[in-house]
Amino acid sequence: MSALGHRIGAAWSRPRAAGADGPRPRDGVLVAAFAAVAVGEALVRPDLVWPSAAFLVTVAVLPVLLWRRTRPLAVVVAVNCATTGFALAHVIGGIEPNALVATVAFLTVPYALFRWGSGRDRIVGAAVVAAGLLASSFLGSDPIADTAAGVAFMGGACLLGALRRERVEARERRIDAVRAREREALARDLHDTVAHHVSAIVIRAQVAGADPADAAQVAESLRVIETEAQAVLADMRALVRTLRAPADYKPTPGLEELARLAEPGPPPVAVAVDAAQELPSIVATTLFRIAQEGVTNARRHARGATAIKVEVTVDEMEAGVVVRDDGGPARPDSGEGHGLQGMAERAALLGGSVAAGPDPAGGWTLRAVIPLGGNP
Repeated sequence: MSALGHRIGAAWSRPRAAGADGPRPRDGVLVAAFAAVAVGEALVRPDLVWPSAAFLVTVAVLPVLLWRRTRPLAVVVAVNCATTGFALAHVIGGIEPNALVATVAFLTVPYALFRWGSGRDRIVGAAVVAAGLLASSFLGSDPIADTAAGVAFMGGACLLGALRRERVEARERRIDAVRAREREALARDLHDTVAHHVSAIVIRAQVAGADPADAAQVAESLRVIETEAQAVLADMRALVRTLRAPADYKPTPGLEELARLAEPGPPPVAVAVDAAQELPSIVATTLFRIAQEGVTNARRHARGATAIKVEVTVDEMEAGVVVRDDGGPARPDSGEGHGLQGMAERAALLGGSVAAGPDPAGGWTLRAVIPLGGNP
């Protein structure tokens, strides 16, 4: 099969966009609003030769818009048959085809076709739209002008739907890529944690086996082995479905590395760590990664920041990190979104959460919390 054939086949078999549901409450509001407009037009427009017929056809077709996302092809066929048939009835009656302004609502149909439809729906629906457009245009008194206007409106609606779909899917792919990178990083961190604990278990097992008669030494070794094994299980349960890739293993960063984020600047970075107990390695590493990303974002995107503060607190129930700066908010196109998404994904895998936004006292605050109930 040729390259063109492969492309056509791929376009034909493309699945429908995710999230196509309905009818939604706002769809009912939309239909009711345009029905009210149709009533007003039928009553006040003097240029309508068949005002009652125009009103009845419009109101009869409007309800099919409720299913434009879930049944885009069927709705396209219904709308085109109705509008073309009505234009043909005008011509047969010797009347210049005209319609209510309320029929502008029908532009949501080609938009929905290319926003939500499958590949088959889009290809067949595009042919139906084109055929209906040509038929309605040539039934008018100025086919060229009518065709140009139809292409502008219908083509614009199709293009907007296709662009919106591509934008949404591109964003989902970027988020998936961020999620994959974070899970790979967590998997590498978990490798270091497990290797550390298992090494301690092996050493203690060797010690106990060297002199089995020493009951005190054997008991102490078994206690350490149990503690290390519980720590490994806790760290393993903290992760869900991480993906791994070959990587050079390095020492796992933790609270000590987090404290080294302090720098004279500019802007200066101050770090305060209040840890009342030792953290599981995977939690300490996650706090470090979030703090590191928060400091990086503050330096890159906070406008006019003169100070960055990092505070880490640990108690029996949870561990948290807060990154504050006193700068202005980041510009909309600063590119922070995926960094925040990565931090949120990393925290969520441990049952935690991340929140970021303007601080009431001024500046910007990033706050992450990780529960310790499942990470003893």
